[in-house]
Amino acid sequence: MFGSKYNYEKFQRERLLNDLAGHRLEGAPRPGDRAPSFEARTLAGECVNLKDYRGRKNIVLTFGSATCPQTAGSLPGLNDLYKDRDADVEFFFVYTREAHPGEKLPAHQSYEDKLKAAELLREAEGLDIPILVDDVSGKIHRKYGKLPNPTFLIDKSGRIAFRSLGTRASVISKAIDELLEVQRRSGDQHAIVCGGEDLALPSPYLLVRAHRALERGGRRSISNFQREMGVPGRMVLAGSRITEPIFENPAKAAAGALAAALVLGLGRFGASWQAASYLSQSIRIACLSAAQVWRPWRLRSRGNLKYVASKACSAQSH
Repeated sequence: MFGSKYNYEKFQRERLLNDLAGHRLEGAPRPGDRAPSFEARTLAGECVNLKDYRGRKNIVLTFGSATCPQTAGSLPGLNDLYKDRDADVEFFFVYTREAHPGEKLPAHQSYEDKLKAAELLREAEGLDIPILVDDVSGKIHRKYGKLPNPTFLIDKSGRIAFRSLGTRASVISKAIDELLEVQRRSGDQHAIVCGGEDLALPSPYLLVRAHRALERGGRRSISNFQREMGVPGRMVLAGSRITEPIFENPAKAAAGALAAALVLGLGRFGASWQAASYLSQSIRIACLSAAQVWRPWRLRSRGNLKYVASKACSAQSH
C-alpha cells in the first residue's frame, strides 16, 4: 500500500500513550520557525500554496480526520471561529490519515479514498472551513509533526506565531486576537503570541463526541478502540453517547466522571504518571470552566469565545 508506513490498519494504544507521555510537538515547526511550505487542493478543487499567503494573510492550520475523536470534539468551536474570522485571517483544515480506521473508513489506499473520507467529514460535521486533502503518504502532516489534531497559527511573515498540541477554539481565538493586536499596533508581520505554544494535553471535553468519530470508522474501529483502551475505553465511548446531549448545558458532574475514567484508565493501562498528572490538571481546569460557561459548539461570536478563555485562565490561577 502506498504510504503504508504513514497509514496504519488499526489504532494501537501505545501510539496514543507515546503522544501523551511525550507532551510536546516533536518534529513539528517551533514558534518563530518558518512554516513548512506545501501545496494542496481543496475539496472544491482550488489549488492552495502556503507561499501565496505570505505578506497577505495569517493562517490557522488545523489537522484531523473523520475517525479522530479529538477532531470531532474540536470542529464545532473551530467552525464558529471561521465563520466570524477577521479579514486578515484565513483557515485551512488538512485531512490526514484515519486516527481509528475501520471497515467503513479503512486506512487510505489511494488519494480518491482520502477525498471521499474528507467529504464525509465535511457533510457529517457541517464543516465550512476549506479542507485541504493531504497525499496518501501524509506529506504535509509529516512536516507538521503527525499528531492527530494540532493547530498552527502562521503569521503574515510565514512563520509560526503559535502552535497547540490539541485544537481548542478558546485557545486559538486568544492567540489570533493577540497576533492581530500586535500586528496592528507595531506594523510587524511576525510575532510569537501567547507564549508561542499550548502543550496542554487535549481537553477531555473533546472526547464528548468520541462516539461520532468511531462510528464513522465502523464496528472494527469501535471494537479496536475498546480492546486497546480496555474498560476505560468502553466507559469513554458509552459516556460520550450519554454526555453529548447533556453538554448542551454545563454539566460538571458528567464531565468529571468521563474525564476521571480516562485518567484512571491511562494510568492503569500504562501511561506515565507524568502524562496522567498533566491530564488530571487539564481536567480540573476544564471542569471548573464547564460548570460556569462551557458550551463549545453553541458559541456564535468571538466575544463569547474570549469570555470562555478568560474563565479558564481564572480557574487555572486559583
